[in-house]
Amino acid sequence: MRAIEVSAFGGPAVLTLTEFPDLVAGPGEAVISVVAADVIFLDTVIRSGLAAQWFPVKPPYVPGGGVGGLITSAGEGVPAEWVGRPVIALVGSQGSGGGYAEQAVAAADRLIPLPKGVDVRSATALLHDGATAFGLAAGTGIKQGEWVLVLGAAGGLGTILVQLARSSGARVVGAARGAAKLAALRELGADAVVDYSQPGWKNRVTELTAGAGPDVVFDGVGGELGQEAFGIIAAGGRFSAHGAPSGGFAVIDPREAARRGVSVRGIEQVQFQPTEHAQFARRALAELSAGRITPVIGQSFPLEQAAAAHAGIEARSSIGKTVLTVS
Repeated sequence: MRAIEVSAFGGPAVLTLTEFPDLVAGPGEAVISVVAADVIFLDTVIRSGLAAQWFPVKPPYVPGGGVGGLITSAGEGVPAEWVGRPVIALVGSQGSGGGYAEQAVAAADRLIPLPKGVDVRSATALLHDGATAFGLAAGTGIKQGEWVLVLGAAGGLGTILVQLARSSGARVVGAARGAAKLAALRELGADAVVDYSQPGWKNRVTELTAGAGPDVVFDGVGGELGQEAFGIIAAGGRFSAHGAPSGGFAVIDPREAARRGVSVRGIEQVQFQPTEHAQFARRALAELSAGRITPVIGQSFPLEQAAAAHAGIEARSSIGKTVLTVS
């Protein structure tokens, strides 16, 4: 089989197409013929070597933690009727799962069957971001009529959060960078959009919320932008500091949060156990099947162009979800 290998930590060029032996399912495992592979920002950070202190991943390795495809074989203890089913699944350990490949192995308890009528590529786009979005929404408890600010709203996760907030009856401000991303957010139904690369974006959010500030902030960016968003959140609001693509998570003063009655949740809220992840992913697939959410797949690359997929994410030029089309 063909797979992408990270030969050494570095830029996107270290992603190379390599031949490997076909995979064999062990006890409690299934082999998936991969149709689409999930690409997330974390993949680029691990590949760069900047996350070496948090993830025990060393080259050479095959990146990618999630895939969608058809089960071609099942190991001992896995019911034979799984063979031939379309599924999505987390694969391997975080950061070195082996998803950028024509075949992947997944544990049976991580196999999530697709509802009838749902295509594999769309389902794969929800594997990480859909589950994360539903987990975040459950943790913050979005209420009808509230103002919700989504930072990084034009990304794969952000576009789902915008849709979930809207479906909850909230009023949504989508914050992103550049005209193309703002246009995409308007098409998703955001009540207002702001460009946080422009001065005065915080003032615009405050004006939109009649001076009170947003009730909920989903910070998918972190760093200084996240801190600025915390500065304008409404008293008694809920702040989710789960993003770090700007170079680190937003640093929030707990004393200031307590003074203003703001509850703050960090990245720990989306570090799901496998069973919990599967529950949220199944909910996302059910909403997709019902037509209530739609993943925005802005970029799709063939397997051999994984380096281009990573380069687009790092350049912040990607809109919505990025996937690798394998077969």
